[in-house]
Formats: sequence, structure tokens, C-alpha cells
Amino acid sequence: MLRSIPHARMRNPAQFLPHPFHARRDEMASPSGDSCGTLSDSEEMGYEEDIEGKLESSCDSRQVYLPGQDECQPEEMDHESSAYHMLHTAQSGAPCLSFDIIRDSLGDGRTSFPLTCYVMGGTQAQPGRQNFIVLMKLYNLVRTLVEDGEDDDEDDGEEGPQMESVMIQHTGAVNRLRVAEGVQRNLVATWSEQGTVSVWDTSRHVILLDSPSVGGAEASAACLRGHQEDPLYAFSGHQTEGYGLAWSPTFPGRLATGDCTKNIYIWEPKEEGVWQVGPNPLVGHTNSVEDIQWSPNEPSVLATCSVDQTVRIWDCRAKAEKACMLTTNAHNTDVNVISWNHSEPLLVSGADDGSLKIWDLRQFGKGEASAEFQYHSGPVTSVEWAWHDSTVFASSGADHQVMCENRVKMWFRQCVYWYTAGGAVGLGSGEGRRK
Repeated sequence: MLRSIPHARMRNPAQFLPHPFHARRDEMASPSGDSCGTLSDSEEMGYEEDIEGKLESSCDSRQVYLPGQDECQPEEMDHESSAYHMLHTAQSGAPCLSFDIIRDSLGDGRTSFPLTCYVMGGTQAQPGRQNFIVLMKLYNLVRTLVEDGEDDDEDDGEEGPQMESVMIQHTGAVNRLRVAEGVQRNLVATWSEQGTVSVWDTSRHVILLDSPSVGGAEASAACLRGHQEDPLYAFSGHQTEGYGLAWSPTFPGRLATGDCTKNIYIWEPKEEGVWQVGPNPLVGHTNSVEDIQWSPNEPSVLATCSVDQTVRIWDCRAKAEKACMLTTNAHNTDVNVISWNHSEPLLVSGADDGSLKIWDLRQFGKGEASAEFQYHSGPVTSVEWAWHDSTVFASSGADHQVMCENRVKMWFRQCVYWYTAGGAVGLGSGEGRRK
């Protein structure tokens, strides 16, 4: 269970950061927390020659470098640009515990550059500072991979990646944020650290990302700097904060919320802008509900994970005390995150001990995972199946790693999302960065 991230002051969110990035030795300690020390000039030269020699002798058998697992970390690291067709970094301005992709009408599976995507995040500002829901449009995302024979300076005259942002004031830090699927309006649900779940209609704000002058200059300026407005609907029946939050992908407007005291509520959409929240929470978990996932096929079936180390499958058509249909003791530590495969009956779970497990839901009652991985040396903070390939998932951890098809990327990630545009993946960090 890992929830807080370092605070940073809110800056102008419309900002792209340059590449390559560097990881300094004094920021990279060994797993025990001890520094590896410094190298003398002669030692450093020998170290570099040794590394270069190994690379030259094994250029056809490169190995994945895993940060934190070597006795000594290198003083400086550059990202491997040849691993990415496109890599850009943007600054949202403040740490975000959660972000989500805003669905657009530009088409799925698009791969032609430059690309455009829409992202929404919720801030965790310093105590006493205003928090925001931040809507971002990232566009003119040009291809960064330079193939053999290409001139990396040939596009220097073209405009670089751009970012537009619109902000909405939010009461309390945003523990989790989820964008609704299958609805006509751009609905987003937020979990506040103050114990309230709110639903917002961000349709006008998304339009402002494309047309900043819509509604007049004064209204546009208010949205850009983060104005105050009321949510479409709010529920404070949990009486404590929480992190479990998920919209149903097959039943538009249906929402599930889970809190830190084990309670799970199902929201049913009624007339426009109104929800009926179940009078009784689903009964089963004995500790904090950390994540919720709806079935991609069954509108009444959902999965949850908890600090009680279990993963449970529910049918919300049943009475609250009988809704839990299947339970497995999934991990030996807190289960932080889960993700339901979009096309196969598979569920992946990630825990506090860094372990990842894949569950075949046809064999779920037996309590045996189909596969187990120990990629991370710290708590798993997010996991997500790829939309374009049912055999691939990405995970992030508190060990400064994102794992995806044996590719490793550094910096402290809080959440990871696959974008429906081809094989793009979005990463969120505790530094307010987006990639």
C-alpha cells in the first residue's frame, strides 16, 4: 500500500521537458539505501572502458539493465532512444496520484505522426495549496526515433511538441481519477482525500482544449487558470477517504467506489446528472479496498483487491451480503492493483512485495495463479493490460521502474495507462511528469 508522493509546487502545467534525461549518482542509492561512493578519474575511465568493451563484444546479446539491482549504480544514465518510436516528457505542474486518458474521436489504432492525445490528472498539492483537476491536450507529438541513414536535424525547422491545459479547482487532493466510458458527455469521477466521491462533466473543458476562445475570453481565462465550479454529483456516504474507483465499460454510467474501511458502493445512473448509490456496501473485504475493475463483458461483474491480501469477484445483482462470488488469497502482502484483460479471461494483480500474478478466471476458485513474476523490488503501484495485444501488460513500481515487454524505464511512477492509439503507453510520475 503506497499512496503518497513527494510534494511539488504547482507550476505552469503547459510545459514539455527536454530529453535526454539523466539520473545522477547521488539520487540513486543501492537497495540497502547506502550510496555506492564515488570513483576516482582512473577508476571511472577503467569503468567506462570496461563497459564499452562489454557492449562491443556482446552487441547482439544486449541485456536489460535493472536499476537498483546492481551493487553499484552508474553515475549517469541516458535513455536508449532506439527503443522508442516516440518519447516526449510533459510537466503537469504538481504531483498526481492518478491520471487517465480522455477518449477522443480521432480514431483508435492511429500510428501516423504527429500524434495527439488528451489526458486528465488530479493533483496532490502541498498542504494549504489549491488542488486541481488538470485536463491536458498533447499534440504535435513527432516521431523521435532516427533510423539508420536518416538525418536527425532534417526536422529542426518544424514545431516541437505542444501542450494545452485547462484546470478545475478540486477540494482536497485527488486520490484517484477515472474517466467514464461509453457515455455521451466527458464524465470523470474523483476520489478526494476528504472522503467525497464527485462526478464532473468536463465536456466544455475538453472543447476549450481545442478552441480556447469558446465561451468568451473571460470564461476561457478562468478555465485556463483553474476556476471553481460545483461537481455534477457528489457522495459523502463513505465517511472516509478511499482509492477504489471504476466506471463500467459495458453499462454506461455505472460506477463502483471502494474506501479505506473495506466498504464498496455501486452507483446506478438515473436521470441526467443523478446517481442512486446503493444503501448498503458490498460485504466481504476486511480491510482497505485498493483497486476495482469491472468485467469487460459482464455488466454486473467486478473484481476488487484489498489490503486483506485477497482478490474478490462480485456480482452486483445479488444482495450486498451475498454479492461476493469468488475469493482467493492472492498475495502474502497488500494487493495494490489489478487489471482485467480486455479479450481474455485473465486478471493481473500487483502487491506490496513487488510480485505480479496472472489469474485465469476459469480456474480462479482453485486459488492458484497461472503465472507469477518478481520484476519489482518495491511495491507495485499500477498495472494495465495492453489494448492492442492481450498477451502484454505494463506495470509500475516504487522501485523507479516501469516494466513492459522486458523494457525498463526509470523515475518513480504512480500509474501507467495504455493509449488506444497503437502501442502507445502513458506514464505518470511523482514529479508531475507525463510521458
